[in-house]
Amino acid sequence: MDWKLNRNAKKPIYKQIAEYIESGIEDGTFLQDVPLPSERALANQLQVNRSTVVAAYDELEANGLIERKKGSGTTISKDIWGVNRKRVPSWNRYIEAGSFLPNVPVIQRIRKEMTEHKLINLASGELSEDLFPVRSLREMMSERCLVGGLGYDHPQGNQHLRETIVSHVREYRKIDSKPSSILITSGAQQALYLVVQCLLKPGDAVAIENPSYSYSLPIFQSVGVRTFDLPLDKHGINPEDIVSLYKKHRIRMIFLNPTFQNPTGTLLHSNRRKRILEISSEYGIPIIEDDPYGLTAFNGEEIPTLKSMDENGNVLYISSLSKIVASGLRIGWIIGLNSVIERLSDAKQQIDFGHGTFNQWITNDFLSSDYFHSHISSLRKQLERRRNQMVVSLKRYLDKQVDFHIPEGGIHLWCKVRGELNEMQLLEESIKRGVIYAPGSTLGSQKNYIRFTFAREREDMIDEGIKRFAEALKSV
Repeated sequence: MDWKLNRNAKKPIYKQIAEYIESGIEDGTFLQDVPLPSERALANQLQVNRSTVVAAYDELEANGLIERKKGSGTTISKDIWGVNRKRVPSWNRYIEAGSFLPNVPVIQRIRKEMTEHKLINLASGELSEDLFPVRSLREMMSERCLVGGLGYDHPQGNQHLRETIVSHVREYRKIDSKPSSILITSGAQQALYLVVQCLLKPGDAVAIENPSYSYSLPIFQSVGVRTFDLPLDKHGINPEDIVSLYKKHRIRMIFLNPTFQNPTGTLLHSNRRKRILEISSEYGIPIIEDDPYGLTAFNGEEIPTLKSMDENGNVLYISSLSKIVASGLRIGWIIGLNSVIERLSDAKQQIDFGHGTFNQWITNDFLSSDYFHSHISSLRKQLERRRNQMVVSLKRYLDKQVDFHIPEGGIHLWCKVRGELNEMQLLEESIKRGVIYAPGSTLGSQKNYIRFTFAREREDMIDEGIKRFAEALKSV
């Protein structure tokens, strides 16, 4: 047998064996009238455990490709190409062959645990339901008559909502825009997906913060884009690192979350913001500004966006209501040059024929009402209280065991555990104790880091969650 296993591949060995035999059946390498190697013989030949070969044969038998009879051995199914045998597609091969990559296993595991078990949730990057403006939305909806069409809306989103967003970003983010420069998206996630899919091609180099939320997104790898890191300090990225990356790799785009960055909570210094815009103009590199937390400054300060400082149209601005109103609304937007917005709008039409009308109506009414301002004021106070509780709890249960930056806005706290850390063992032990969080490796390359989110749980549960984490840390 010339074929060899790839023992360094992520694909399980038994699947490699099953796929090799299936391919051999299809191309005639294995003949229908010749028995396949016995489980023991094939295991010796490939130098694997017999149980591995058994698992491979089990899969082939389940798919109707082989038959196993005691005393006769394993043979190719006699009716494999006939009408009596219904073959099941090898779905695993299709799943693994798709160009859109799945989330890494640890992220899949965290999401499964959050949905299937009752855990203290310090992992999910969203608001708790008691922070949603439910009462205000109910009052608005009870007073509202059904107006507007129920068919497909404008490709860029509802005209009234885009006009409202123009007023909203002018008042709260100091961005001058117009409805034709706005595309409504299904949250910021879809906005990022459209940008990567439509404006980049395989082999392009882009710069992302390290650590960052973008680090966890497989969309870059799915498209074949190369990512290069911009390290962060307490004032954000160093603009000169962009210059170095450009000269070395000719980066074509910069992805930044400059205000209360996820996961570090850092605020990009104003001088650095100016320098980044200068570099963008000097080298012609577009900036994608992701701004989900800009309105959460606990002191109420208005922080200038890169887009508001941009005089040349170099910044593509993304924001949403997921982190400040309700994640379930699925309302986000992109602001940029008309030609770019039209390109992204065309792609969105191909994906979903535009955004749902009901959510757009609700969002339009809420953003243009007095409810919104009072909600944001209340949200800031609530998030600050929860941030304070997390700081107190970390000091109470983990003093001298962790270091952390205290954010002045946003919903995340980035924490470094001192000493050696088995990240997966700690996560498993924490889950056993009923608390979950985001391991640092899912958000960056640095070791021994953890992201705690304080927006998902009330103060008492935050305290209990950190206590349980401390017990898990002690046990490992």
